[in-house]
Amino acid sequence: MYEFPEVEGFLYAIRLPKNQVPQDSIAHLLTRPVGRPPNHVRRYYANFNYQAGSWDRKRRIVAKVEWHPGDLYPRVGFIVTNLSRPAERVVTFYNQRGKAEQYIKEGKNAIKWTRRSCPRFRDNAVRLQLHALAYNLANFMRTLALPDAVRYWSLTTLRDRLIKIGGKTVLHGRYVTLQMAE
Repeated sequence: MYEFPEVEGFLYAIRLPKNQVPQDSIAHLLTRPVGRPPNHVRRYYANFNYQAGSWDRKRRIVAKVEWHPGDLYPRVGFIVTNLSRPAERVVTFYNQRGKAEQYIKEGKNAIKWTRRSCPRFRDNAVRLQLHALAYNLANFMRTLALPDAVRYWSLTTLRDRLIKIGGKTVLHGRYVTLQMAE
């Protein structure tokens, strides 16, 4: 899994599944600090080289240990990387992947860009490009046209609360009224 990005020259940061061997390398960070625990989260970082049984060589591991107030044990995470950045910046880089995944989820749910029902590849490619254009236009309009209170809503929330509004038509003697839900 790590060989391909290295051969192609890609930089990577991949989470390492929980493993006792890397935890032994940071055992000094896993002991509870002496004294009264502070009211804020304490973070510690460590770097070391590690070679798993299936790897052909040692690779750099970045460890992040967080002690949260009220927790008995720390939260530990390991990242395998070939980045030459300091450990804190590797963790920041790794954590930004969640933002990209959020955009993908938003496109899937709000725009439905994963729907490809055309029989030909070219038609589905055009359909995906149109969905991407619709997603970008919706984001553009959201940042320009909406008030500050709703500017940071997701596209799914905007669709549900502003576009897909439940309502009913009430017929009166001389006029028709549309009653809308909150």
